[in-house]
Amino acid sequence: MKILICNAGSTSLKFKLWEMPELKVLADGKVERVGSKDAIYHFNAASRQVKLTGLDIPDYTAGIRRFLDDLSEAVAPLTTVEAVGFKTVLSKDHYGVHFLTEDVKDGMRAYFPVAPAHNGPYLEAIGVFEKLLPDVPRVGVFETAFHRTIPIERRVFPVPYEWYEKYGCMRMGYHGASHGYIAKKLAGRRRVISCHLGGSGSLCAILDGKSVDNSFGFSLQMGIPHASRTGDVDVYLVPYLLKQGLTMEEIYDGLGKNGGLKGISGTSGDLRDIDAAIRAGSERAKLALDVYVNAILRYIGAYYMELQGLDAIAFTGGIGENYAPLRRRVLEGMAHMGMVIDAENNENGSGERLISAPTSKIEAHVIPANEELMVVNETYRLCAQNK
Repeated sequence: MKILICNAGSTSLKFKLWEMPELKVLADGKVERVGSKDAIYHFNAASRQVKLTGLDIPDYTAGIRRFLDDLSEAVAPLTTVEAVGFKTVLSKDHYGVHFLTEDVKDGMRAYFPVAPAHNGPYLEAIGVFEKLLPDVPRVGVFETAFHRTIPIERRVFPVPYEWYEKYGCMRMGYHGASHGYIAKKLAGRRRVISCHLGGSGSLCAILDGKSVDNSFGFSLQMGIPHASRTGDVDVYLVPYLLKQGLTMEEIYDGLGKNGGLKGISGTSGDLRDIDAAIRAGSERAKLALDVYVNAILRYIGAYYMELQGLDAIAFTGGIGENYAPLRRRVLEGMAHMGMVIDAENNENGSGERLISAPTSKIEAHVIPANEELMVVNETYRLCAQNK
């Protein structure tokens, strides 16, 4: 069974075509800077490798069509694709793995105000595949699925209880495919903290392979600072700033587009730019990194208590995998827990590896993210059950 996986970001598209159940990757592709005339396109298959820059990719339709054209020419006709799986984020009343029916998509639209930067792109990408491959089932593997095991006392917010009952106001938890992959990779360790650090970041407490807490909340706004989203802030900032004369649009932009690492540092919010600014002597850039490290350590401390100890911590995501100075600072902050770093592996190693020393009481791992693997397995399972 050939299954195509689509991972849509706010300005990016990633694809993988798998042969299932062999878990063989037949082709993969990526479009960066969707919506610009300076897009970057990658395509990789046994018979064709492509990298193009400076492309005009105005929307998701153009990016998807470009990949599907290469796929049909280099690998197999599109008629051989039997399902399309999406790493979807959030749908009201649908928190697991579902065929993307109108009801499920209506749930995504209902939660558009909660996840506008995510549900919008996915609904657009799903619509493109509906037109291009109308007879192929489409499956959504929602990021909330892995977090359905979070106990109720960590799920419910201290708000009027009827808000939970009537409106579903509760901690959802996201990055489920990424944290679920870490749980599988470290299945032999009972108490794990998974750190998915990238443009969007979250920490997850994992006990016996199950999520028991996640730093995201009802929306993807909570938790540690993100590239341009604030993470945890006092909700009463909103009425206060309204009284100072700001509009709701300005406040939303500040919280969701101009906050986080970008807001503090005054740079792009990309940690590579922040690192360069720090090297150039920027105090604001240094402060942004300090705030980021402190927020990560705060959640590690809380999860250490909830898990009643810790066997392993894992770093994944673009920042978690590639930025050694951040890992070093976080692990140094855990020295009182018995953490000892293997500096050589942390600073100079690559790929999946152990970065704690043999004398460390807690294992520290770098594990490259593989969300698509989790999505294709769940998509295949649902399709096989309904054949």
